[in-house]
Amino acid sequence: MLEINSTSDMSINAGEVTAVYTDHGAAEEDMGSETTLLLGNRAVEQRAKGASFTSSVFNLMNAIMGSGILGLAYAMAHTGVVGFCILLLLVSSLAAYSINLLLKLCDETGINTYEGLGGRALQKPGKVLVGVTILIQNIGAMSSYMFILKTELPAAISSFLSPETSGGAWYADGRTLLILVTVCVVLPLALLPRIGFLGYSSSLAFLFMLFFTVVVVVNKWAIPCPLPSNVTHNQISNTTESDCTPKLFVISSKSAYTIPTMSFSFLCHTAVLPIYSELDRPTRKRMQNVTNVSISLSSLLYLISALFGYLTFYGHVDTELLLGYNAYLPRDVLVMTVRLAVLLAVVLTVPLIHFPARKAIIMLFCGDGAFSWVHHIFSTLLILAVVMVLAIFVPDIRNVFGVVGSTTSTCLLFVFPGMFYLRLSNQPLRSLESIGAVSLMVFGLFVGLLSLSVIVVTWVQNP
Repeated sequence: MLEINSTSDMSINAGEVTAVYTDHGAAEEDMGSETTLLLGNRAVEQRAKGASFTSSVFNLMNAIMGSGILGLAYAMAHTGVVGFCILLLLVSSLAAYSINLLLKLCDETGINTYEGLGGRALQKPGKVLVGVTILIQNIGAMSSYMFILKTELPAAISSFLSPETSGGAWYADGRTLLILVTVCVVLPLALLPRIGFLGYSSSLAFLFMLFFTVVVVVNKWAIPCPLPSNVTHNQISNTTESDCTPKLFVISSKSAYTIPTMSFSFLCHTAVLPIYSELDRPTRKRMQNVTNVSISLSSLLYLISALFGYLTFYGHVDTELLLGYNAYLPRDVLVMTVRLAVLLAVVLTVPLIHFPARKAIIMLFCGDGAFSWVHHIFSTLLILAVVMVLAIFVPDIRNVFGVVGSTTSTCLLFVFPGMFYLRLSNQPLRSLESIGAVSLMVFGLFVGLLSLSVIVVTWVQNP
């Protein structure tokens, strides 16, 4: 995250801010209370109204939810219903806890950027490390989303047309559609100076994901079990009644994919601090409530879509849930519509992921100066150009960024929050919160190594 400079961006310069609490004796304990910020020796004037609570919730949910929702039914098939629920609760709780640590550090240090916390904890190398990690993670995520758009959008559009329609039409070319969508949709949203403005597009993306979840629930009764024997899909020609019984616990080699999949599905930490900076009446307690609501609603949608997707296909669920519906319900209007809706939700997520990436590149190369439209526009165009080049010309970008993502995502989600808290907090090492920070780091390292091992093994098995 980058500091949002200038008055219009609701800036709080960490080097010049001093937090003064009205109750001297309870300054550190009353963490939910409002603080009075002083700039130098003068009180800062009442700031303009920031983003609403609801808008911030939608933005954070949009940062959490992406195309990862398509793979959670597959994760449930290889962990069991109860096993999946336990892991979902564990990962979502750890994600909320790591955000809580970041917000506490913001209050204690007066720093409101992820890079700034890295700089305070590890000096300049820490600031550069966090900035580069955010850039790699977010550019990789945006490139993967745009790659999905390039490959899936032509088929989604063609599914609404008659089979006799020529395949040489412009809308059947993924590269052409990618350029058009980027210029007409992503670029205008990415150019917005404040992340709070994306609340409207984020609410639309949430509705698309809600629509996806409803369709998954409805189609539970549209596909019979045992699955139709006249449909051959995923090397399965027939199923039996025994295949239609949900399993509570499952342990297999593919179970190793579950924790990494869930961890990446809850990564929103690069957007948390910009959202916090622009929140109306920003306090740690208010932002933590935004986080709790966002993660709770996201977890609910994750659970419902994964459960009913699993109860539709059981052990034969695809790694991407929609592929199963395309095979068993070809040219179904509802399935075709939800396929397009998920793609639109992915498109609306890209500007939100772009925001912290742009802030990182500006902070790394331009410092913490006042807001500049020149830097803002140039960095926006540069990042989108890199993303488009990767999505258009790299044959399979997902494997490349799978390795990078497994490391950067884990660092941003678990390792950095725990490490920075241990370095910056004045709590003793034996305190409950310090022990929690250590546990968070250990869990992050475990997930990172597990993710990297899974990807390497997959490459070896399927070169």
